Amino acid sequence: MCKRLNLAIAAAIIMVFGACSGSASKESASVKEIYEWRIYTLKDNGAEPLDSFFKETLIPAYNRQGVTVGAFKLYRETDSVRYLLLVYPDIASYHKAKHEIWNDGVFMKAARPFYDRTAPNPVYLEFETLLCEAFDKIPKMRIPDKNRTLFELRHYKSPNEEANQRKIKMFNVDEIAVFDKVGINSVCYGEVLAGIRMPSVIYLTWYKDEPTRNAVWGEFVKHPDWLSIKGMTDYAYTATDNKNRLLSPMSYSQF
Repeated sequence: MCKRLNLAIAAAIIMVFGACSGSASKESASVKEIYEWRIYTLKDNGAEPLDSFFKETLIPAYNRQGVTVGAFKLYRETDSVRYLLLVYPDIASYHKAKHEIWNDGVFMKAARPFYDRTAPNPVYLEFETLLCEAFDKIPKMRIPDKNRTLFELRHYKSPNEEANQRKIKMFNVDEIAVFDKVGINSVCYGEVLAGIRMPSVIYLTWYKDEPTRNAVWGEFVKHPDWLSIKGMTDYAYTATDNKNRLLSPMSYSQF
């Protein structure tokens, strides 16, 4: 009974997302990826055991659920924070993986020593979670090139929900196209459905290196298309609190 109820709830969520997708077709809305960002605040000496757990135990378990996982650290601070990006094919896959991972006997056997060891001696203080739905413009993640060394995570908070919807439209209709023109390499964009700093959007881009990143953003801010877009009244006051983070991929990151 519980399993049937859970599946019914997942189906209902998909229907709601489809009904609220705006300009997207019902088909495209139903296949947009779901992104789960986890931001771990590490304790002293917590990096090595947590990285080993992610690499050897947690990420393989999510892979068995059909979930790809990116892993990052701060570009200039190596051992204070870890960022995980879990990429689910759709909302039903998110719901299924959240439950089924605990029924994965291989995972539970491999994870038990870590959980037993870190319950009395935690390796992280906490982690924050943001659950996101992919934008219509990029419904599935764009895989970075192998030569990437730098990622940038941007989290834009809007003053209210209506402004947040206009910010999403701004990306879908205009802004991402300018990114593509100047060489800001998109990975994924998400409307934050649940998490911190609401209402908001969060997105990830990649670069060969920091000088390349600085150069293409320099081109962006003076590009005539961007100058036209940012002056449009339709997009006024859409994002008023922005936080940016430069990240480096971990050796075990899957993209």
